[in-house]
Amino acid sequence: MSDRKIDLESIALGVMEKYGFDPEFPGAVIRETERLREEPESGAFSDIRDLRSLLWSSIDNSDSEDLDQVEYCVARRNGEIEVLVAIADVDFFVRQGSGTDRHAAFNGTSVYLGVRTFPMLPDRLSKGLSSLLPGKDRRAVVLQYTVLPDGSVKHGEVFYAVVRNQQKLVYEEVGAWLEGTAPVPPGITAIPGLEEQVRLQAEVCRRLRDHRMQQGALDLQTIEAQPVMVGGAIRGLVVQEQNIARQIIEELMVAANQTMVHALGSARVPMIQRVVRRPKNWDGIVATAGRYRFHLPRQPDSRALARFLDRQRRADPERFPDLSLTVVKLMGPGEYVSFVPGDIPIGHFALAVLDYTHSTAPNRRFADIVNQRILKAVLDGRPVPYTDHELDRLAEHLTGRDRAAEKAARFMRKVAAAILLHDRTGETFPAIVTGAAEKGTYVRLLDPPAEGRVIEGERGLAVGDRVTVRLIGTSPELGYVDFACVRRGEGR
Repeated sequence: MSDRKIDLESIALGVMEKYGFDPEFPGAVIRETERLREEPESGAFSDIRDLRSLLWSSIDNSDSEDLDQVEYCVARRNGEIEVLVAIADVDFFVRQGSGTDRHAAFNGTSVYLGVRTFPMLPDRLSKGLSSLLPGKDRRAVVLQYTVLPDGSVKHGEVFYAVVRNQQKLVYEEVGAWLEGTAPVPPGITAIPGLEEQVRLQAEVCRRLRDHRMQQGALDLQTIEAQPVMVGGAIRGLVVQEQNIARQIIEELMVAANQTMVHALGSARVPMIQRVVRRPKNWDGIVATAGRYRFHLPRQPDSRALARFLDRQRRADPERFPDLSLTVVKLMGPGEYVSFVPGDIPIGHFALAVLDYTHSTAPNRRFADIVNQRILKAVLDGRPVPYTDHELDRLAEHLTGRDRAAEKAARFMRKVAAAILLHDRTGETFPAIVTGAAEKGTYVRLLDPPAEGRVIEGERGLAVGDRVTVRLIGTSPELGYVDFACVRRGEGR
């Protein structure tokens, strides 16, 4: 069976409905969006700071058009670097209580299924009016902070501005250049001063990352193979590689989100925070480390866990993603919680910070829109537009939507793997065990990086074991890929 005989669109729509999403925008939302217009050029931004002359840029995937943020850095005295992160003012177009707002709140997030993306907002908004597209003048909320030579952060002011993205850059191109494996991308050389700007952002990233690692942040790496689509058909699986360019955006956004929490906390207003609680199954993490002959303390300690992970990354980089996945599962998922200044913060165990939220991707996540509205109320001197009860309810709902989106994406990865391997029944593949529990034993093939369940010969296998498996069969519609273990190689 080839993937051309399988209706991927139908499967994707079914998955969205299975996990409780509304996959299509109602006609009323489309009509509401179509009535929106870009602001006129003349005098449209007279009430906010004009920062269009700054050398703003963004780094994203090559095909991304829903651009949420742009960045700009400037070196100051004493080795300090000032950072400005401009976030798209999505709330300006998506009014609270509108049909568009209600639909976005219901789904809670954009859902990326590989074969199709289901955006939280209609394309006219997320890829148009509220996107920080290159060459477009856009309203934004700017988060300002200063990075000291030791990587610590001084939170600054938050304000409205009009910005203009000077260049959209691509992760892979910028990463290869900064890592010395490719020349300067044309998109950088085309803009005078942009090379120096991106290098300064890389220095900010290095400082922030080093500081967080010293505080016990966990540098985890998991493998999530995405389908390669050619003419609507699946032609392979590709693993998104981590690189310096992705780290730049990650680090700048972590600090920007902390600045958002600082601004809301200083105003003594409630907010939605993003947390990862202290691991409930710390004993399981201790036992996992023990199998690698590493002793962890009896009480959760992110610094000790970070040291263990760093050692294993260096010792066995090939199997480190599978160890990371095990630790992620034992730690438990991230969640949204409502937070009132003065409460005891839960914090984000994996990032080793107490003050974290989501606010830098309002085109893609509804929690970010909620926090943006709260911040704008502070800037405008208005009451917070949500009650404490509403924030509690939203945090619980959005946590559920976040987890449902992950489950939907995971299922579609299984569908893609089943399609890709369907005609290879009976072949054998080298693999690594990625999961071994009562509910089943799972492996990841080395090439292609597909995952499946071992239903024969699985007894005694443990995470990290190298094995050879034979493909027994697949069911693309159900997302099944079944293997038999035919040879056991070296273990951990």
